[in-house]
Formats: sequence, C-alpha cells, structure tokens
Amino acid sequence: MSRPSVRAASVPLIDLGRVLASQLIVWHHLTLYSPLQAQLDPLAPSLWDWLADPARMAVQIFLVMGGYLAAMQWLPHPDAGDRLPPAALPRALWQRYLRLVPACMVALGAAVLSAELARMISDDPNLPPAPTWDQWLVNLLLLQDILGQDALNAGLWYVAIDLQLFGLLLLIVALRHHAAWRNGLTIGLVLGLTLASLFGFNLRHELDAWGLYFFGSYGLGMLAAWIRHARHRHHAWLGQAFLATVVVAALGLAWRDRLLVAGLTALCLASPWINGPLWSRLAAWGPLPWLARTSYAVFLAHYPVCVLTGAVVSTFWPETTFFSVLGLLITWTLALLAGWALHVGVEQQVKAWMRPQRTTVAPQASH
Repeated sequence: MSRPSVRAASVPLIDLGRVLASQLIVWHHLTLYSPLQAQLDPLAPSLWDWLADPARMAVQIFLVMGGYLAAMQWLPHPDAGDRLPPAALPRALWQRYLRLVPACMVALGAAVLSAELARMISDDPNLPPAPTWDQWLVNLLLLQDILGQDALNAGLWYVAIDLQLFGLLLLIVALRHHAAWRNGLTIGLVLGLTLASLFGFNLRHELDAWGLYFFGSYGLGMLAAWIRHARHRHHAWLGQAFLATVVVAALGLAWRDRLLVAGLTALCLASPWINGPLWSRLAAWGPLPWLARTSYAVFLAHYPVCVLTGAVVSTFWPETTFFSVLGLLITWTLALLAGWALHVGVEQQVKAWMRPQRTTVAPQASH
C-alpha cells in the first residue's frame, strides 16, 4: 500500500455517524429500560421490535469510526513514524482512561441516584438494586463484564471495549517501533488482528467482554482510513474492493447483521468521494453539529434519565397512552440536555485539564 497523502480535513460522515448511532442507541435503551414502552407497544409493534434489537447494531458505527479516528491519530499511514516512543505508550493508555472515566463516573453516580429515587416511588421489579462496593470498584476499573458483575449504567460495556481496543492499537505501535520493514509489519498486524477477529474471535459469543471480539469492526475502520487517504486513485479502488471482499467472505462464513453494518460503514468511510460539499452542508445543518459534539456524553447520560422519568410517569399516570408518549418524548429531550450538561461540565473540563499534559499527540478523540 502506497504512502497516503493525509489530509487534515474532517470527514462529515464521522459527525453524521455519531448523531445517527447515538440517537439509535438512546431509543434502543428507551425501548429496553423504560416501562412506558410497554403501554405504547400495541400502537407500533414493528417499530418497537426494531428498536429493541436491530437498532442496537448502531454501536458498530461507533466501533468502525473509533478505528478510523485511531488510525488517523496514531498510524495515518502504515509506514508513519512513531507519534510517541514505546516507553510513553503506557502513559497514553492512562491518559485515555482519564479521558473516558470522569464522565463515566458522573453518569454512573447519576444512574445509581436515579435508581434509588425510582425505587422510592415505584415497585417495578426491573429497577436495578443498590450497588455493592465491589460492584462500584469493578465498574470504576471497567472490568465489570470480564469479572461477571452487573454494569451500573447502560453502555458502560462499550467504554470498556473502547479502552481495550485502544490498548491493542498501542501494542501495534510498540511492536512496529524497531521493525526494519515498518510498512509491511504494520499492515500485517492490523490486517492479521482484523481477520482473526472477523473469522475467529467474533464467532465466539463468550468472548464479547474482550476487545479482540470487536477488533474486526475497529480494524475495518483503520483500514478504511488508509484506503481513503491513498495517494493514487486506483489504490483506493483496489483497497475498497479488498475491504468488500473481506466482509463478504466473513459473512459467507457466518452471517452477522452487525458485521454487515460495520462493513457498510467502513466502505462509506473508505470512499474519498463521499465527502463533498453536500455532505459537509448536511453535517452542518441545524442541530446536527451540537448532537455530534455531545454524542458520547448523551450515550453515557441517557440511562439515568430513562430510569427516573419512566418510574415517575408509570407510577402517577399508569396505563395512559397520552402520558406514555409524552413521557418518552420528555425522556428523550432530558437525555439530550443531560448529555449536553455532562459534555460541558465534565468532558470539556477534563480535556482542558489534560491538554498541557499531552506529550506529542493526544489519544484518539472520544466517540
């Protein structure tokens, strides 16, 4: 693969993907965790069934975009020089943890408080119980799924997987440091892990607490970044054809809807032609830039809002279609506002605090 000409311009599809994926995940969790949905299910059963299952695959968009952004930040082309020496990579992983965890902990605290308040006014048996201290600890360390503990907030599993995938990326950076043929080793490591995941690890559901299970989607995003910025157009065409072939072969081995979503996302990101003025104008339309900026915070903050508002409406206005519809819309609106507050009050403050500590290049941007 030839050395690409990396352009600094942003990809509108990244922002659009953030908005689409985050909003689908919010409504997926509203369907799963809000008692209000049961009242509305007869009105649109097909819609609620779709939100309850297929919509959750929107997380594949986050995984692919995460790999794309990671490649652009740390390995913009296979023979790129090291952004940090190997000795500094553990610190980069620690910085990534510090970027992710403060907002997580605030959202976890809000989720526990919301569940406590909900239990005071509702006898819904599906409300989560009060957490134990060891549950707090393993959630803080993002080890809840590995150790078989319940997560205190919906979506926390993704944050844990994101950190693991970032650690695998740093391992690739470290292994290639002293390589004489850096270009080939980098491609081999990324492609090898991607294929091992798509054709092996991702077929074993008992491994879904580990980053290797999801590296197929993450690696497709990394490959898409290299293909998109290839210097020669025919290399981009060949790269996209290869990417499509890998996805089709993996689907032929075992059909996975989640892989289809990941593959289509990667192919869209790999295409240099899906980045014209029309896409830029669309990504800048109305509230979309705001929704893109706050997508990660909304992803974290919506669950406690869902728990509390669902308990209030279902307790005081039970079996009332009008208030159930109104309650879901209010829940969605409050989730967006809670995400904005978390973004401004925690995410941005943590970024500002960490900025002087960065050595050369910061870890990949949050999703």
